[in-house]
Amino acid sequence: MKYIIKVFPEIIIKSQSVRKRMIKVLDSNIRNVLRRENITVKIRNEWDKLIVRVDEASSQGDVSNENVSALLTRIPGIQTVLAVSPFAFSSLDEIYQKTAEVWGSQLKGKTFCVRVKRRGTHDFTSIDVERYVGGMLNDNFENGGVDLKSPEVKVEIEIDNNDIYLVTGHYKGLGGYPLSTQDDVLSLISGGFDSGVSSYMFIKRGSRVHYLFFNMGGDLHETGVKAESYYLWNRYGSSHRVRFIAVPFAGVVGEILTKTDHSVRGVILKRMMMRAGEMIAAKYGISALVTGESVGQVSSQTLANLSVIDEAVKTLILRPLIVSDKQDIIDKCREIGTAHFAESMPEYCGVISDRPTIRADLNMVEAEEAKIAPGVLEQAVSQASVMDIKDIPDEKSSESTVPETPVTGPDDVILDVRAPDEARDDPLKASVPVIEMPFFKVGEGFPALDQSKTYLLYCKNGVMSRTQAAHLMEKGYRNVKVFVPGSASCAVSLRSES
Repeated sequence: MKYIIKVFPEIIIKSQSVRKRMIKVLDSNIRNVLRRENITVKIRNEWDKLIVRVDEASSQGDVSNENVSALLTRIPGIQTVLAVSPFAFSSLDEIYQKTAEVWGSQLKGKTFCVRVKRRGTHDFTSIDVERYVGGMLNDNFENGGVDLKSPEVKVEIEIDNNDIYLVTGHYKGLGGYPLSTQDDVLSLISGGFDSGVSSYMFIKRGSRVHYLFFNMGGDLHETGVKAESYYLWNRYGSSHRVRFIAVPFAGVVGEILTKTDHSVRGVILKRMMMRAGEMIAAKYGISALVTGESVGQVSSQTLANLSVIDEAVKTLILRPLIVSDKQDIIDKCREIGTAHFAESMPEYCGVISDRPTIRADLNMVEAEEAKIAPGVLEQAVSQASVMDIKDIPDEKSSESTVPETPVTGPDDVILDVRAPDEARDDPLKASVPVIEMPFFKVGEGFPALDQSKTYLLYCKNGVMSRTQAAHLMEKGYRNVKVFVPGSASCAVSLRSES
């Protein structure tokens, strides 16, 4: 099987040197992607396209047209993929005979037209071929007639000097620039609708996207974000190696919750994330940070607040969705295949402001940040875990099955893991003792509790309590459950902010 790869039109209008470089990179990317699938190919580069021939004899993977065309259409830089049957020819009649073998039987009851693209020196024009082949097909095969505007079947022929390529399949590619022809970026990925789409948009534009996750909600959340990040890389960017970086951010969140004014906590959290991102980007020579923020979507994303957030770092912050509507983002999410990740992602609501400001004052924000313990951010970054994203599927799942209960017993103690403000404003009333222990203190505080008791972890939605209970069970504690009053289960549909 052979394929004609039409490159993204913007590549063609570049200078000769840039065009050649981009097409050379695309050649390499195609080889890398197909090699991962154990498919061997031979590629010939031409001025505006690549000719890809699958070597079926030496390939050990799935060389079906369905599989190969699907892989090719997801490689950035490719505008169109044409599956073709190649033939040599010496006359117009020979072109017709070869075309009839492939397309004649498929015209029954359908309108059709013939479209020809020609390269080389011939004693005929493209229109001559269209008229001759189309007329012969019309005369010799049952069909619904010729329709030059809206045919049901389009017979496409590519003539390249003395060879003809009959198009048997026409597939829309991803477009954009070949991966790695633009600088690397670091995507601050949360697992929600927005950050996945913004990551995809930079892959499509030719940037190698590395992923940075701030773990504030436990291993369950991190596992979900890893799955989405791996999906994006494997589907659209697997021609290059990238990193997945996770920063334990519970300590930073704890400082924000206990020491700063509630009205600016969201802005401070974002500033802390940008600072951490800047440190990591500098370490790996990455040019810019990418977020899924959109103007006015939440309180921290007003223009005034985004301006204050940007003041925290010198690194370029890119926001490809800045003026996108939420529904448009969700629709794109479904198109690229990440919607089911976002819909099932544990939502993190640890930094809660009951009256968040939409117009933060930079001086006030900096004064509030000064209350945070020195070095807490640097410590979090120093503890970051870094892995090659291709190794994510090989990780052993650390998710524990956590028992849940809607009732309490005589030896039970409820452990309220909500943020301090939330616990204070909406105190939990129960028939058993209640201990308030914010989620960011559970790891260090739980071992000091009376281990003869059974502890029922509680939060409003059951997400944070489940992740903290799972974390404790992974450490060997078996005296923990999730308290879900009024329900025997806790199903939460999440929409994480990017």
